[in-house]
Amino acid sequence: MDTATMLSMLGSGAIISLEVFFITLIGSLPLGLLVSMGRMSRFKPLSWLVRAYISIMRGTPLMLQLFVVYFGPFYIFGIQINNDYRLIATSIAFILNYAAYFAEIYRSGIESIPRGQYEAADVLGYSRAQRFFRIVLPQVFKRVLPPITNEVITLVKDTSLAFAIGVAEMFTTAKALAASQVSMMPFIYAAVFYYIFNALVAWAMSFIEKKMSYYHE
Repeated sequence: MDTATMLSMLGSGAIISLEVFFITLIGSLPLGLLVSMGRMSRFKPLSWLVRAYISIMRGTPLMLQLFVVYFGPFYIFGIQINNDYRLIATSIAFILNYAAYFAEIYRSGIESIPRGQYEAADVLGYSRAQRFFRIVLPQVFKRVLPPITNEVITLVKDTSLAFAIGVAEMFTTAKALAASQVSMMPFIYAAVFYYIFNALVAWAMSFIEKKMSYYHE
């Protein structure tokens, strides 16, 4: 197999990896904020339920969660699944997993806001919603950006776990090519892809962090 054909096949796998990455971010970032709200709720049953969800998501392997989401409909409900469900199951498992991590990051950011900020908003006549979205949330995003960056970089590499349920992302494609061609080159190309992708993500997050900085040199 020539290099061009190999790169073309790896490119198809890279597109799947990118789909998993962006779908996970789009779904887990806002869901994580909602989960953090439930985690801090004064309604104890809701708070306990959300804590249990976060504990399970963070305390069990993502690969196991992929298996549960993918095989669960058949083994639990007897629903027949097909190949199209593989990517859907991957997206669901990744979103639920990363939302739990993002929720704890959001929670720590919200709880780090000084009480005086809330009192100042009350004095200015802001409602609870206005206080949260106009004063608290912008500061929270600035504070949680570094740990979110670490999770996003981890997500780039975790997309390779989709191979566990047969999703033909970059790593799965590279592994199949390496086995058929008896060559390490597919793995090297895959490593370069992950490295460049992570470098771009780190640069983008650093750019956003600088833009959100209150002080500029």
